Amino acid sequence: MLIGRQAAGGITRRSFLSRSRSALLAATALVCANGIPLDSANAQPARQPNILFVLMDNLGYGELGVYGGGMLRGAPTPRIDTLAAEGTRLTNFNVEAQCTPSRSAILTGRFAIRSGTHSVPLPGSLDGLTQWEITLAEALSAAGYATGAFGKWHLGSSQGRLPTAQGFDEWYGIPRTTDEAMYPSQAGAQAAGIPFMHIMEGRKGEPSRELDVYDLEQRRRIDSEIVKRTIDFMQRAVAAGKPFYAYVPFTLVHVPALPNADFAGRTGHGDFADCLAEMDANVGQLLDMVEQLGVLENTIVVFTSDNGPDPTFPSQGTSGPWRGYYFTHMEGSLRTPFIIRWPGKVPAGRVSDEIVHSVDTFTTFARIAGAAVPQDRAIDGVDQSSFLLGQSENSAREGFPVFVADRMEAVKWKTWKIAFYEQERDWWSPPTKLGVPLIFDLIADPKEEYGATLTPNGWVGVPMMKIVADFEASLKHYPPIAPGTPDPYRPA
Repeated sequence: MLIGRQAAGGITRRSFLSRSRSALLAATALVCANGIPLDSANAQPARQPNILFVLMDNLGYGELGVYGGGMLRGAPTPRIDTLAAEGTRLTNFNVEAQCTPSRSAILTGRFAIRSGTHSVPLPGSLDGLTQWEITLAEALSAAGYATGAFGKWHLGSSQGRLPTAQGFDEWYGIPRTTDEAMYPSQAGAQAAGIPFMHIMEGRKGEPSRELDVYDLEQRRRIDSEIVKRTIDFMQRAVAAGKPFYAYVPFTLVHVPALPNADFAGRTGHGDFADCLAEMDANVGQLLDMVEQLGVLENTIVVFTSDNGPDPTFPSQGTSGPWRGYYFTHMEGSLRTPFIIRWPGKVPAGRVSDEIVHSVDTFTTFARIAGAAVPQDRAIDGVDQSSFLLGQSENSAREGFPVFVADRMEAVKWKTWKIAFYEQERDWWSPPTKLGVPLIFDLIADPKEEYGATLTPNGWVGVPMMKIVADFEASLKHYPPIAPGTPDPYRPA
């Protein structure tokens, strides 16, 4: 199933929020059918699980020890490797090709081409999600969760499009991207008098406020502060007896990859390796707090990345056995680490190469938490709860279209890929469309070096082109939102 649940009519954003209780009851009925126990007093899943969702920035597939990196990258990652041993690790988890679309996909369950977030926005433009979009934070908040975002947002810079306008009770971080940390120290930017990006914080119902200018000094400090703020949020939620959703999009290892002073020089292998060591320690602190709070058994922990690595030396990452970097349709762009732990629920020590996409996390966690999934729009995410909980060996997904910006450059289906565009050369410039698509067997040819035309495996074009046809039909039924569309947006 490609598109997931979609139906005409249904609930708008406003009615979704006002009718959240009835939507919650319907959703929890479905959860009960999947075998998750309900508390009959309030028709919610008994002890709704906390969700700690850790998202790294530009972390390639091959950086972690458990994914073939670690010491080979100059920095062992023991805490994250242990997390993988305690849970399930995916080797075919797929994301969008850039950070803004990936974050949009995770939070809305919709491919970013639909929501006007298919590309990293240029500074100064109207950016981010329209208020019509419904985020996982909104869905979980309606289901009784405390919700907090701590880190890089990159889904809107104006007050009406910051996290606290999109379902989060509170947030701390940067509205755009870490590249801008370099601007305050650049003479040209200073002379031009451009407004520098600030670190921000905010609470729902109040305007977010600016803190320090996000410069190179703050770039080194911010992930440490993200850890502190996330820990404080989890402590308060547990003390209040509320399940929590902590969305933690760290800024590491995005260029400029500069470690905190406590980790500078730690590995002896340069800044990037030091950043990997810092990343592992930061995740370890969050895991320790989950255990100290006594909520280990009822907390889902996810560790993943928004896209493949950056090719810019010395912040150059590695995509491990794959080829390519972000902003491309190659496996090195699409595949990232994905680790999930939920003691006693998610099988420990399991490794799977089943195909999963980041949009699936929206639908899956909404279902597990007993939250409503919108019915008035295309939802591309499919419910992977049976697969992730070990009730099924097979993913609920077989394939998906691969967009790079607004171009459908490829399609993945099981262990195959069909490419409609050339592979990356100059990774920042749009590639040339191929006269004849190329088919890649990703098992026999993981580095995508021997693409063939229709022979001898032309048969795989049948299910792949069905994915294309189904998706294009859905775009006609649910027209995509154009980038820069102002609020209030209303679908035609």
